[in-house]
Amino acid sequence: MDEAGRGACAGPLVIAACVPRPGDAARWEGLTDSKLLTAPARERFYELIVRRAVDWSVVIVPPPEVDGRGVHAANVAGMRRAVARLGQPPGYVLTDGFRVPGLGVPNLAVPKGDQAAACVAAASVLAKVTRDRIMVALDEEWPCYGFAEHKGYCTPAHERMLREHGPSPVHRFSFVNVSRRVSRAGAVRSVTGVGDNARVVGGSGTGAQAGAVDGVQAAVGQGVES
Repeated sequence: MDEAGRGACAGPLVIAACVPRPGDAARWEGLTDSKLLTAPARERFYELIVRRAVDWSVVIVPPPEVDGRGVHAANVAGMRRAVARLGQPPGYVLTDGFRVPGLGVPNLAVPKGDQAAACVAAASVLAKVTRDRIMVALDEEWPCYGFAEHKGYCTPAHERMLREHGPSPVHRFSFVNVSRRVSRAGAVRSVTGVGDNARVVGGSGTGAQAGAVDGVQAAVGQGVES
């Protein structure tokens, strides 16, 4: 299990869980932390993972929930939902870096898990590809921020756009660099595609694609289950 978007100041937090087939690690040669892969390699692994995995799920936590709970609490809650969404409870869960209480099954924190364990690396790819597609779609709704390039992370270019335009409804207002721009922007959360509740999607080795928040399904080519 792994997440994408934890440190971003805009866009959702995305958590994924993946149960590979026994022995499939050999088929995934080169699979590692999604941040270390090129975008084409991530897309290639994504298609392979959703086609081959025994089971998988993706949880999309929108910015209002991240703000309301806090990033870590939203991440932990999303991980619990991702495991609960799997068709059959796994015997144990490996997580990247920290243990997650309340999963209902034994779990082990693996330092640099997305580089050490195939199931964590696969979850990393599912989470990042899903989130990147969402951010590209949000870039079409809010082109002035450059979401397609920086994916909502706090880059110099993103900070410059925040200074010029103030925050959008898809920014995380609990982040200091966003909240200090609120008075200028008068931003409100009323954007299509970012709801008030997390979405959960997944598949069971059938090749079904993971989903995205309302309003961006067409851009990511996926369906949504709530």
